[in-house]
Amino acid sequence: MNLALIAITDEGVKIAERIKNNIRDEITLFLPQKMKNTDLKATYYSRNLGNHIEKIFTEYEGFIFIMASGIVVRIIAPHIKNKLHDPAVVVVDDVGRSVISLVSGHEGGANNLAHRVANILKTDAIITTGTEAKKDIIIGIGCKRAVAGKDVKDAIKNALRKAKVSIKRVRLAGTVDIKANESGLLKALEELDIPLRVVSRQEIDTCAKNYDKSDFVEKKIGVGGVCEPAALISGRKTKLILKKQKFPGVTIAIAQENFLW
Repeated sequence: MNLALIAITDEGVKIAERIKNNIRDEITLFLPQKMKNTDLKATYYSRNLGNHIEKIFTEYEGFIFIMASGIVVRIIAPHIKNKLHDPAVVVVDDVGRSVISLVSGHEGGANNLAHRVANILKTDAIITTGTEAKKDIIIGIGCKRAVAGKDVKDAIKNALRKAKVSIKRVRLAGTVDIKANESGLLKALEELDIPLRVVSRQEIDTCAKNYDKSDFVEKKIGVGGVCEPAALISGRKTKLILKKQKFPGVTIAIAQENFLW
């Protein structure tokens, strides 16, 4: 995506730098002229923020605003038309606690963008679209280094078939932090339109839910498992409905949220 990143406070700039330095997309950082800093690569605007957004709103596929959501709503309101044409809009508070998919969540890609920003900031994305609310399946994924995207896609589809679950019910996938930049994994999830949540090894280490542990995995990455704890941690009130399955270069586990015990 071609993204615009906008911050208006000193704290917000710190969050913006973390996002800019870690996101894969083409991204332009916009800051008000009064914050000009020769050490920071950014585009500075001299007009007020509302006028600036009016000028650039149709030039970008997505916007990441680091400021209060009320400010964003008032600024973009005159320019939004419908979910099929509006850019993705994500809002982050200026200390990076909340990442909100605000406009064009599903069709425009704001939901996926929110998840990706949340992974960078090590927090959770806030998604409110109705289509996502009906989804209750979380896929946990482990994989070898340099795994092929096709192998990941095949593994996901085969695991869902084993669990007798439609891919339409999948809300997101989870994996461990050291696999967060595996190109094959990212490519497969992008093609399947499944957002990724990155789980830290600390979260796995302190996971209170039961899952099968492997001494081999423990020696390799420092925690006893990946796909099962990632599936359990990445959702809410989860229970495994498919335990760890091994496929070529990939392990998959599937959890259901709000499971009826």
